[in-house]
Amino acid sequence: MRRFSNREILKITFPVLVSLLMEQLIGLTDTIYLGHYGDGRTELGASALAGVFYLVVFMLGFGFSIGAQVLIARRNGEGRHSEIGPVFMQGTAFLLVLAGLLFTLSQCFARDLFALMIESEAVRAAADSYLEYRVYGFFFSFVAAMFRAFYVGTTRTRILTANSVVMVLTNVVLNYLLIFGKGGFPELGIAGAAIASSISEAVSVLFFVGYTYWRVDWRRYRLFRFGGIDFPQLGRILRVSVWIMVQEGMAFLSWFIFFVCIEHLGELELAVTNMVRSISSVVFLFVNAFASTASSLVSNLIGAGRSAAVMPLCRRMTGLCYAFVIPVSLLIALFPEQALSLYSDRPEQVAAGVPSLWVMLSTFILCVPAFVLQFSVSGTGNTRMTLVIVMAAILFYVAYTLYLTFGLQADVAVCWTTDHLYYGVTLLLAWLYLRSGRWRRRVI
Repeated sequence: MRRFSNREILKITFPVLVSLLMEQLIGLTDTIYLGHYGDGRTELGASALAGVFYLVVFMLGFGFSIGAQVLIARRNGEGRHSEIGPVFMQGTAFLLVLAGLLFTLSQCFARDLFALMIESEAVRAAADSYLEYRVYGFFFSFVAAMFRAFYVGTTRTRILTANSVVMVLTNVVLNYLLIFGKGGFPELGIAGAAIASSISEAVSVLFFVGYTYWRVDWRRYRLFRFGGIDFPQLGRILRVSVWIMVQEGMAFLSWFIFFVCIEHLGELELAVTNMVRSISSVVFLFVNAFASTASSLVSNLIGAGRSAAVMPLCRRMTGLCYAFVIPVSLLIALFPEQALSLYSDRPEQVAAGVPSLWVMLSTFILCVPAFVLQFSVSGTGNTRMTLVIVMAAILFYVAYTLYLTFGLQADVAVCWTTDHLYYGVTLLLAWLYLRSGRWRRRVI
């Protein structure tokens, strides 16, 4: 396998980027619609807390799919295509069982958790209403994550764009109909946003299944053949995936803790944080796309015996990512009121969000190289080391968050500096590990 050119990297990354952009529009449209529904603050705050709780649970399944993606990419690089399908099928079966377990636990205990952690009764009731329907999305989003792992791992990413467009269009239409009660549908408010998101994920899975069956040589990969649980195969996937599952779950749990801490500062601060988080997620999708591609290409390179090309690839991935992130961040920084006004028509809420928005945008200076290197560590197959890196960053992040919110009761803009610390620790530790070269001897 020859060296990946910048054009080849962009050709692989662009469909991932567009798919992530389309999927981000689901959360974006939810936030925009809810920001103009009711009093704005309650719905925005509740969707932030319930949405991040959903992400904490979802990232357990997504982390498993990333581990499966590493194996799929390695087998693809080795030319062992017939071994890709069994990884996909065993992973899908495992995730469906996991989705059932997490769905049951969420239904039983999520409300009690919210009652303990959320002070505002109005926000808590709205969050309960959102989560009641959103948890059905676990089954669909987990299966969709495995399809993405297959397509990214085999570098056949073009389909991700079309799938995401279909999913987003479904969500936008259903949000309008169900939140505001248009077209003869009942006015469901925040519950309508949750129902729309879950149905959109179901449509995404149906699209993936149909496209894969009719347009992919699935017999070559031995897809859609399931003869029961293959425990040795599942064990190989879990040896890579379990550390990413814990890593991703803990990373988003720390984010959930951040939002809970902000909620104790006030409903306005929580609404501002949700607006800034939504804009942050739009910029972050560029980072996520390039980092995900880096993980897959690193695994492909190692599988093809090109370990020496890994570090140069990481540097080029970082530079290419900056080429997209910096212009977008500068554009938002120059027009902060216009960006925030998408989420609220209340001048005091928009004005309160500007300082936080500027602080958040500055974090991407560290975020870009930190995530490219972190995902590259996962691509080497040493996902346990990735967990160590993330856990170290989380410890600093949570401690600093608690100090700022409960100790200093700092302004919400100051609280966003926690991201600088998180990305700084991640960048340093990931760079030290990759520079050491110990990953060259690892076999998966």
